[in-house]
Amino acid sequence: MKHELAYGKGKLSFSFPAGVTPTVIVPNDRPGLPDPLAAARDAVKNPAGTPPLAQMLRDRAPKKVVVVVNDVTRPTPYAVMFPPLIEAFEEAGITDDQVTLLVATGIHDPHTDAQNREFYSDAIVDRFSVISHDAFKPETHTFMGTFKSGYEFHVNTLAKEADFLITLGVVMPHYFAGYSGGRNSILPGLAGKNTVEKNHARMVELMDNLPPIDQNPVSLEMIEAARQVGVDFILIVVVNDRQDVVSIHAGDLEKAWRSAVDVSSSMFEVPFDKQVDICVTCASGYPRDINAYQTQKALDHADRITRHGGTIILAAECSAGYGEHVFEEWMNRGWSPEKIMDEVKKNFVMGGHKAYGFAKVAAEKEYWLISAFSEKDTNALFAKKAATVQEAVDAAAKKHGPNATWVYMPEGSVSLPVPRK
Repeated sequence: MKHELAYGKGKLSFSFPAGVTPTVIVPNDRPGLPDPLAAARDAVKNPAGTPPLAQMLRDRAPKKVVVVVNDVTRPTPYAVMFPPLIEAFEEAGITDDQVTLLVATGIHDPHTDAQNREFYSDAIVDRFSVISHDAFKPETHTFMGTFKSGYEFHVNTLAKEADFLITLGVVMPHYFAGYSGGRNSILPGLAGKNTVEKNHARMVELMDNLPPIDQNPVSLEMIEAARQVGVDFILIVVVNDRQDVVSIHAGDLEKAWRSAVDVSSSMFEVPFDKQVDICVTCASGYPRDINAYQTQKALDHADRITRHGGTIILAAECSAGYGEHVFEEWMNRGWSPEKIMDEVKKNFVMGGHKAYGFAKVAAEKEYWLISAFSEKDTNALFAKKAATVQEAVDAAAKKHGPNATWVYMPEGSVSLPVPRK
């Protein structure tokens, strides 16, 4: 029987060994909304914890409205999200020249015009100003003070100076922040490099023992940052593995986001009873497998369900290579996984944190990578290169023998295995 894994914009097929019936780990499917655009309009008019958006805009009469949007690494259904926002702007008398779309790149590269047009549409780019955040340009940031942790908070000046600040996003599992969306449009989305590093440095303590979302120090500081900069309204969605919009949430930063987390966790957290010998998975295709930086999330999910000494087989095209220059430099130092982990713990740096994610898996497990990387770069990622998924499957079967236990996880980036309580 043939099975498939998403790979870039296509699929890769393979077969499990004769007699193998793998455990299948997939998100708990929920159908998409029959009319997501109507649901988005309703959410904006009947939000949680705030007045309707158009009413807020009329009451505040802002001169400068900033809408924070995701970058190209995070698929977002803007065809559903933009129309109700624009309708609210028009109803409140907000003109196009008063609105700026600010791309929450975090520490990723700024967008090109072509990427903006591909991701947001020509109509949006021609109508509104679209500006990418750059975490490495302190002259474009404003110092906001310090968090409760004592860390300094620097944020994009356009967000700080906005008269009305809106964030858009998708709520998905995140390997150390718990869940994405809402508050992380500000931190890490619009924060300075040093602020992001200080916040993310705690990942080394959290990855093996992720606390409940309401106790997660990384997430709590993200909320603190969003409150400090003054997010007025959020519009966020939950999508299924087919990218259909399942639910839409709008309004108050915490109330709307928390309701979306409840929906997302019910879908993507998949309980398991026992770790397995071999996990066959992928990074869910483009754009989630656009580079190794993004692919690490799927590797982390596979790590959770694969035993010490087991084998992970991961398909991820990585057409854009490593995805971040500091991460690439760390992976090409020639250090052992243990050395990388030790250095990151002693001297945390953004980019190095992704190297930590790969090293953490490689220190305990074997993994095969099917990708566009050369064998040299595949080995630098501590992986074995396979030309096909079938090649890696056959090698793992030979290594672990006929009694090996298998998991098939065809949506690796959005399937979060959790031990059954």
